[in-house]
Amino acid sequence: MRSLATLSCLLLSAGLALAGTERVAQVLPVSKVWAGHPVGFDLLTVGERQFVAFYDDQRRMTIGARLLSEQEWRLERLPSTLGWDSHNYVTIAADDDGLLHVAGNMHVNPLLYFRSERPWDIGSLRRVSAMVGTLEDRVTYPHFFRGPANELIFTYRQGQSGNGDQVLNVWQGLAKGWRRLLDKPLTNGEGRRNAYFQGPVSGPDGWWHLCWVWRESGDCATNHDLTYARSKDLVHWETSGGQPLALPITLRSGEIVDPVPVRGGIINGNTRLGFDSAKRVVIAYHKYDAAGHTQIYNARREAGGWRLYQTSKFDRRWDFSGGGSIVFQVSVGGVEPADGGKLRQRWSFQGVGGGTWLLDEATLQPVGSEARRPSVLDPFGKPEGDFPELGVRWLQRAGTQPGVRYALRWETLAANRDRPRPAPWPGPSELRLYVVRGEP
Repeated sequence: MRSLATLSCLLLSAGLALAGTERVAQVLPVSKVWAGHPVGFDLLTVGERQFVAFYDDQRRMTIGARLLSEQEWRLERLPSTLGWDSHNYVTIAADDDGLLHVAGNMHVNPLLYFRSERPWDIGSLRRVSAMVGTLEDRVTYPHFFRGPANELIFTYRQGQSGNGDQVLNVWQGLAKGWRRLLDKPLTNGEGRRNAYFQGPVSGPDGWWHLCWVWRESGDCATNHDLTYARSKDLVHWETSGGQPLALPITLRSGEIVDPVPVRGGIINGNTRLGFDSAKRVVIAYHKYDAAGHTQIYNARREAGGWRLYQTSKFDRRWDFSGGGSIVFQVSVGGVEPADGGKLRQRWSFQGVGGGTWLLDEATLQPVGSEARRPSVLDPFGKPEGDFPELGVRWLQRAGTQPGVRYALRWETLAANRDRPRPAPWPGPSELRLYVVRGEP
């Protein structure tokens, strides 16, 4: 492990290398954490308060809290212990009254949800057995976010891969409780499939956008049919052309963007919403081309409907199948406007390379690339542990102060299809918070 003296030297060299841009202002140790497999952590900053949610070196769900003026974390361990499932991330939110909400460690499990009894007080977090009381026995993918009126919303999948519905709840501040945002699930798999979401995302056009793929079973090769919906209020949903959608949305009633068949090369977790300079929604994804090669596509809603653009010209295939958390060979980002009337898009393909394309906005074809800008965090991108195949995990969040961002860093082995690894396992990793400040 690197010593504090070594870290100080690295901070100095990083600050000098990127003078005039950003500097690492602080490195704050948080806790030792489990390194045997990856699982998602969370970071929340509200005003002068900051909270971190993670699993410690004993795999115990843990919440940390500090004031931004403090360097020490107060830690509270919750009565939940992580197994080997990389789906079982932990997430945290705060409502308008400062009550903390924590959910996690669920993959087709009964709802595991904690709420603080006092504002901002992690020591008062208590398990709440139910939010609404129904459709809470087989929960996966918990997610808190703020809606169109800044209301706190909680969404999750009820059911399992190949048989699930998407549920949305909204927090009632005066009543100190949750109710259904929708009287029916947003999507329904009809007992035969489920939807895997990206979004809802608030777009520059004033709409909330949602895309998803349907999946027939626990086998990730059975993903199919890229689908889309939009809404102004998250309650009333419609197609991209303005046709109302009755809830719940099913495979037959949803708007199919690209009818990718089962085993057609599309996968959940690799669909991305983006927008061009005209605020048109663009969905990035990958599938097999006519030759069976994996290609990155961009689907854009244009005047005549959805138009599909093949953006890559790869000559290899990522052939995936099976269940559990897998290591992706392909990643793709959503498009966003760049200078000179172009769009930028991040991509990578194991064995091919990666980077940032510059796309012609009219054709969505690569016309160049954008050089990667050095980051002040680059010196910390290599594993410190000497256990084979350790990798660095990052979680970055914007700060509440101008020019400030935060980055959590820890190390783990890669996902292992949610199966136990035989010993020996790597020793605990150090979870650290890096405070990055912009320079004039």
